[in-house]
Amino acid sequence: MVLQSGPVAKFVLLILAGFSIVSWGIILHKLWHFYRIQNQTARFLEVFRRSSKFSEVHAVCQSFTASPLVGIFQAGYAELNTQLKQSPQTSASPGAPPVRPMLKSLSSVDRALLRAAAVEVTRIERNLSVLATTASISPFIGLFGTVWGIMTSFQRIASVGSTNLGVVAPGIAEALIATAAGLFAAIPAVYFYNHFVADVKRLTSSMDDFSLEFLNIAERNFT
Repeated sequence: MVLQSGPVAKFVLLILAGFSIVSWGIILHKLWHFYRIQNQTARFLEVFRRSSKFSEVHAVCQSFTASPLVGIFQAGYAELNTQLKQSPQTSASPGAPPVRPMLKSLSSVDRALLRAAAVEVTRIERNLSVLATTASISPFIGLFGTVWGIMTSFQRIASVGSTNLGVVAPGIAEALIATAAGLFAAIPAVYFYNHFVADVKRLTSSMDDFSLEFLNIAERNFT
């Protein structure tokens, strides 16, 4: 039926096949990506909570590059180091113990963490819009192919002058292929788009919790 369909129907099916292939490529890539994120995030949190110094955590960041918490930690650590380097390191009077380095602004560290979290969310959400587009537009493209096929069937009926099932059925069946192809492309895209959006929300919550944990440690030790 596909081979015997008209040029418009073939063009519609070709577009839908392209949408389906691209969306499945994104789905498989995202499944692997989210698996790596969850795995490395759990391991990074274990290292972070076990370490007594931020420098120890910073030393292992290159091993957990897939985790969004690493980017947030590095942004907070960089801002922390910048402020501590500007803090006086020696006491004013000789013989006195050195002055403890202090943060000038905890809110600056908070802003650095928020900026890094926004960058990480954008990175995680990359290409999800393609799945949303596939989910929303594919059924309409399929419907267009179906409507066009039905119009062709009616023209065939008019030219033959008969409403015999043998005349009508092939054209209707050919038209409905486009609808089936549109649904075949859209249904997985809808399911996995919602699945990935839920994963992003969970990761965003984890990033917020981590940022608060980082701020609490910084406040206890440097203010």
